[in-house]
Amino acid sequence: MHTDNTIIKRISDNIESVIIGKQDKITLLLTALLAKGHILLEDTPGTGKTMLAKALAASISGTYKRVQFTPDLLPSDVTGINIFNQKSQEFEFIKGPVFANILLADEINRATPRTQSSLLEAMAELQVTTDGATRKLPDPFFLIATENPIETAGTFPLPEAQLDRFALKISMGFPTAEEELLIMNRYLQDNPIEELQPVCTPEDLLKIQDQVTKIYIHKDVRNYIISIVQATRNHEQIALGINPRGTLNLMRCSQAYAYLQGRNFVTPEDVQTLVAPCLCHRLLSFHNSSSQTYAASILEDIIRTIPVPIENFEQ
Repeated sequence: MHTDNTIIKRISDNIESVIIGKQDKITLLLTALLAKGHILLEDTPGTGKTMLAKALAASISGTYKRVQFTPDLLPSDVTGINIFNQKSQEFEFIKGPVFANILLADEINRATPRTQSSLLEAMAELQVTTDGATRKLPDPFFLIATENPIETAGTFPLPEAQLDRFALKISMGFPTAEEELLIMNRYLQDNPIEELQPVCTPEDLLKIQDQVTKIYIHKDVRNYIISIVQATRNHEQIALGINPRGTLNLMRCSQAYAYLQGRNFVTPEDVQTLVAPCLCHRLLSFHNSSSQTYAASILEDIIRTIPVPIENFEQ
């Protein structure tokens, strides 16, 4: 299978014209998108999380909605609500912002757990059930959620069930001095995001997502993924290891990452690159369970102890 990255390259270039010096984060964002997953961006305010989401949305000619999560937000504010129409004398469903190709859930951990959970069904099953009626979401559906660090005042920690539904969790990080100067120069006269034009349609994206599922994974690479996952379940410092959903996420994201590299097969290096962003937020350790750094160090130790397959991984 030949991988044609022309459309993805255009999307990436579009985002890079707005987000400076974060090529690795942009690649991970596109990895989650192509793997039919969702992404969680955690960092302090002002590091470009929302801008990254808006730049992606502007690059795809699909529907885009944004919800600012606050403590008083209700589940129906996200999913939609039935309203009685006086004219027709019937209840009419008014769709919520979740009915979009790309949904930005801004500062998701400022809302109550009840409202956070309104996204669970949408993320896992691409549908929403309200008042007993189930409605399908547009396809593709991609959720980009941003959250402030847990130490920030007025935040509600995301429950494990919610975290588990994000394919990847990444942190934007601060730019270097050189990158920050480039940002100032780029934004000196105007906002570059206003100049972005769509470079693909939702239909184009669905075709690429379908191609990603056909990326070849050698049985030794599949066993390598299983070895990493099994090691998290038997580690003395981990209270809760990776579940099968996490295993499938790592597999699918590895396929998407290989596609982005222009390959039609997955290598162990692809898996290693994605272990931290794909698995850290799923681990529950006995010590300092909310620390991503601590979880990442455990996973690094695990990777060091597992033999890396050295076959020819092409089909």
